[in-house]
Amino acid sequence: MSTIATRGLARRFGGRVAVSDVTLTLEEGDCLALFGPNGAGKTTLLRMLAGLLRPTSGSGMVAGVALPGGAELRAAIGYISHASMLYAALSARENVELIARLFGMRDARAAAMRALERMALSDRAEMPVRQLSRGMQQRVSIARATVHDPRVVLLDEPFTGLDDSGSAALGAHLAALRAAGTTMVLVTHQIAEGLALATHAAIMRAGALVRVEAGETIDPATYLTVYREHVMHGA
Repeated sequence: MSTIATRGLARRFGGRVAVSDVTLTLEEGDCLALFGPNGAGKTTLLRMLAGLLRPTSGSGMVAGVALPGGAELRAAIGYISHASMLYAALSARENVELIARLFGMRDARAAAMRALERMALSDRAEMPVRQLSRGMQQRVSIARATVHDPRVVLLDEPFTGLDDSGSAALGAHLAALRAAGTTMVLVTHQIAEGLALATHAAIMRAGALVRVEAGETIDPATYLTVYREHVMHGA
């Protein structure tokens, strides 16, 4: 069974179509880099895959759970959104450890520290989140979303706000997750970073996937031109 499989997935908000007829299949260890302009429907698609939005039509399975899912789906995924949703008064470790405890992990404290170490944050583990930079808060958010070793990781612009050190730590962590069999959907405007991780790449425009291809067929040197043609000229 595919880890992610959708057929005709769509979402409307009133009369506006946000996502239209998305059909895709991702297997264990696949990473889909999803590119597109603001308002293309990328975040809406991620939120449906995460079980946070009910599809208007179509169907989907994520980690063996039919959308929109529930507690079983939440236990199988890690979702990293624009908003960190961290508890500012708690330390970085406490934020991550809280989620580890909610998922019933044994030795939640040790699990939290491992997750922070993967994001090169072990030296800031006991600092209150409110004292961390925006980029470091993003790294805590990523550690929290992956502390329970989810089968699927959904990422919405995870490189935003990260400095070179944070971007390198995130890239290494995501590569390790993919190598371990985690399936990922990565929404990003950073084409180079996205393609470096991708087994598949897709361009989304006006709610639809207008180009989907396997990573090995992509020439990173020319992909930006291809992207611009599809987005700006509707190729």
